[in-house]
Amino acid sequence: MPRFSVIVPAYKVQAYLHECLESVLGQSYPDLELIAVDDCSPDACGAIIDEFAARDARVLPVHLPENVGLGRARNAGLERATGDYLIFLDSDDSLTPDALHAIADRLKETDEPDVLVYDYARTYWSGDVVRNQVSAQLTEEGPAPFRLEERPGLLRLLMVVWNKAYRREFVELAGLAFPPGYYEDTPWTYPALMSAETIATLDRVCVHYRQRRHGSILGTSSRKHFDVFAQYDRVFAHVDAHPELDRWRPVLFRRMVDHLSTVFVKRGRLPRGARAEFLRKARAYYRRYRVPGCVPAGGGARLRHALVRFGAHRTYRLLSFLSRTRKRAVRLASGLLRGARGAALQFHYRVQLRLPLRADRAVFSSYWGRGHGCNPGALESAFRTFAPHVRTAWIAHLEHHHTVPAATRRVRPGTAGYWTALARSKYLVNNVNFDRRLVKRPGQIMIQTQHGTPLKRMGLDLQDRPAAARGTDFAELLRSTDKWDYCLSANRHSTLVWERAFPSSYTTLEYGTPRNDVFQKATSADVARLRETLGIPAGAIAVLYAPTYRDYRSGLHGTLDLDRVLRRLGPRFVVLTRAHPTYGTPLPDTAGGRVIDVSGHPSVESLCLASDALVTDYSSLMFDYAGLDRPIVVHADDWEAYEAARGTYFDLRAFPPGAVARTEDELIDIFATGHWRGSRSSQRRAAFRERFCPYDDGRAAERVVRRVVLGETAGLPPFVPFAERHPVPSAAAALPRAGSAPPEGAPATAPRTAVPAPGGAVPLTETL
Repeated sequence: MPRFSVIVPAYKVQAYLHECLESVLGQSYPDLELIAVDDCSPDACGAIIDEFAARDARVLPVHLPENVGLGRARNAGLERATGDYLIFLDSDDSLTPDALHAIADRLKETDEPDVLVYDYARTYWSGDVVRNQVSAQLTEEGPAPFRLEERPGLLRLLMVVWNKAYRREFVELAGLAFPPGYYEDTPWTYPALMSAETIATLDRVCVHYRQRRHGSILGTSSRKHFDVFAQYDRVFAHVDAHPELDRWRPVLFRRMVDHLSTVFVKRGRLPRGARAEFLRKARAYYRRYRVPGCVPAGGGARLRHALVRFGAHRTYRLLSFLSRTRKRAVRLASGLLRGARGAALQFHYRVQLRLPLRADRAVFSSYWGRGHGCNPGALESAFRTFAPHVRTAWIAHLEHHHTVPAATRRVRPGTAGYWTALARSKYLVNNVNFDRRLVKRPGQIMIQTQHGTPLKRMGLDLQDRPAAARGTDFAELLRSTDKWDYCLSANRHSTLVWERAFPSSYTTLEYGTPRNDVFQKATSADVARLRETLGIPAGAIAVLYAPTYRDYRSGLHGTLDLDRVLRRLGPRFVVLTRAHPTYGTPLPDTAGGRVIDVSGHPSVESLCLASDALVTDYSSLMFDYAGLDRPIVVHADDWEAYEAARGTYFDLRAFPPGAVARTEDELIDIFATGHWRGSRSSQRRAAFRERFCPYDDGRAAERVVRRVVLGETAGLPPFVPFAERHPVPSAAAALPRAGSAPPEGAPATAPRTAVPAPGGAVPLTETL
């Protein structure tokens, strides 16, 4: 008997069915049966189902002799299900990676509830992914399992069948089945939730709910939308048959009214000639199931309530028109105010440009207004240490102000103080370009710090790479470059790239990478403190996983199945995941607490110090990490595609900083056999470090300040030879080296002692 029966009805979805079925069969939790029901589809759905059944014994194909609709097709799958739990999935949607594993774990944690409710995200043809807006209802805090009256907020969720797992015995005892017609989920989900003795929640996106441009039922104009009335008749009939559920009538009434008004006001659902008839019927249903005193709160809800109650179509249209007109007026007024404010700020800036330059002021920024950090952050600290007569200010959005040192003035982008700082400060420091409207004044000194050694192509070298350039205005880029006085470089390779990719008359300072100075100054006590703060268990090997951005992909790229990797390597390993900031979303965590998301941590240098090894693909972080002289493993699973889209300055596979894995299995083998920190890996890292970290000796920021601010051209701190550098060792450096990992699913060998799961939230203010 399988753990899960996944039921997928299919009708005219041949373009999406492959992805749907693959998302089920590719789950890391294999104990399932997939019941794929061909609802007499006129396209290739039946053939596709048969192809999957031929290659995977877990697929049970069902071919119906005639088209019966979504509900009855689900019933056909339900009759054949043998799993402990039932999961329904529409054939144009998909399960997220490791969803079934997470569901199985949660079912076990909550003592096999009747119903488990999980989350979903809408996926659009544009590539956008938007999570359910009321996902807070799925919090796992508090007692579990529970009954619906303990968490009535669950009824605010979308009442669909596919965001829940149902215990099959419960479904059979409750006599649940799907009716014919549209909105067939309604008389299933309400009775299921109201009748369940035990319910649990899983705060995780398990389903990607596809928002199709054309062809979905909800986007089709048809009189079949009148089926919604019969579905609510069935819901209230269920309540009539179970008097103990009578307390739910007010909630069901409000939900019905809201649902009916939604069907009416959504453009395109009802044929034009049927709208008045639908509203008359809605008014009759309002009177039939009305609960006295049951009036919703909120102006919009009250308006829709009145629409159904009185059938006041013309009044509703008038009020809606007035509401839309008011919103447009507010938007217009806001736009005019923004324009006036912008003009006033530019006038303020022009006035400030005519006032004297302040030789004792410096303003810093990093990554378009993020927090204190990277090379500008290291230089700002060096300014305060070696040039204390210069007062520093940091430009950052309000949510990042907590990262700025107390001694440094905080400035918000786009304010009068921002434009004053740009106009009056002598020193301007950034790792990207400032606002293009900035006017470089005589006497001002701009330092471009860059933010890493380049592997991928940059600047003018992207002119023949449209996927990576993404409409870059190269003329504007060069105008910004012409404002630079100094450009920092970590090595000869970077110097040659910067001067070709950003050609101008600036001076290159080949002094090293200021943000990496901390690697030579930190102590073992600092490392221990950082690991404790991040929640890394004592005795664990912490691997920092930091994949980079993909120009040829629109979504988050993370090809590693971290759950599988960690299961193969044993409990000694934990992974710190850092998603590229471009995506604004973390990498998935399905490894039972052994994955620690550090995407929002403000200091990547602290993460490097806390970790014992780095796994990346083509991120420039590898050049910084090499300065720590700790193991690096390159996961180059799509090098050809990356090279074709972005372009690189050298073949990383031919000159890597450590072991290279081309597949997930190779990566597992590298760690399981100890090659990740073996002699061959060390030799590669030494050569890589010698080429790309010649000046990272802990005094790069000091050299910049002495040269640019104090005017010292001779007597700068000499570069420390590699033999005399002593970067702080990793916490795992002193641990015994384990042998090979056990086979997947087998217990760990003796040297791998279990470590407790890391706990607690990761703070966002921890820096050295």
